[in-house]
Amino acid sequence: MVKGKGIGADGEFEREEGFSGRIHGSIARTLGIAIVSGQYAPGDVLNNEIDASEQLNVSRSAYREAIRILAAKGLVESRPKAGTRVSPRSRWSLLDPEVLAWFFEAEPSEEFLTSLHELRMIVEPSAAALAAERRNDEQLERMRAALIQMQQHTLATEAGRAADRDFHDTVLEATDNEPLRTLSSSIGAAVRWTTIFKQRDRELARDPIPDHWKVFDAIAASRPDQARQAMERLVGLAQDDTRAAIARRTGSV
Repeated sequence: MVKGKGIGADGEFEREEGFSGRIHGSIARTLGIAIVSGQYAPGDVLNNEIDASEQLNVSRSAYREAIRILAAKGLVESRPKAGTRVSPRSRWSLLDPEVLAWFFEAEPSEEFLTSLHELRMIVEPSAAALAAERRNDEQLERMRAALIQMQQHTLATEAGRAADRDFHDTVLEATDNEPLRTLSSSIGAAVRWTTIFKQRDRELARDPIPDHWKVFDAIAASRPDQARQAMERLVGLAQDDTRAAIARRTGSV
């Protein structure tokens, strides 16, 4: 057990604005990245509130709120007298969009990347099949508009990636299945961050937009089996691209 570990390799707080744009969000982001990257291991005890707030030169209330954010995401747990301890990985909210972002701001493992694609392969082909049966005209128009935006901006740009997310979000919405729709932010985050990861070193070798159009065409034609198959191919090719990016980064090609 490691007690009172500092923040960052040099013990200094990385003062970058977090998702909330406030100091407690920045603290939570820095600690979150340190936890998911393995700088803090499950079971490690963080500095107590007084020491941590003095070290970071922030108010105790700001540090306390940051810990609450991390606790809500399952990354830490605080107990009287025992302090704040990093939780077992099995308790982490891995599909939380912020937690996913923290993984990719560090360096996600090949196993984690593979798991994300396995999740997509389980969810999205079935969602596409349901969407082919239940979509309405307004949802079809939004899918079409998203694909046009992807073509105009490409996935190398933030606008193109936002359009990609909108397409996948709308497919899930078109299932008319409320529990499935709650996965849209998680699936969208997985699509966004894996796309960014694949293009860290260079642009994609292939254009994935035609495969998106095949999914759309099957949904528009109300053909569930074709929609499922088209989405399976889309996700499978995305996984192949990710494997190629990993191979380049590890020098195995």
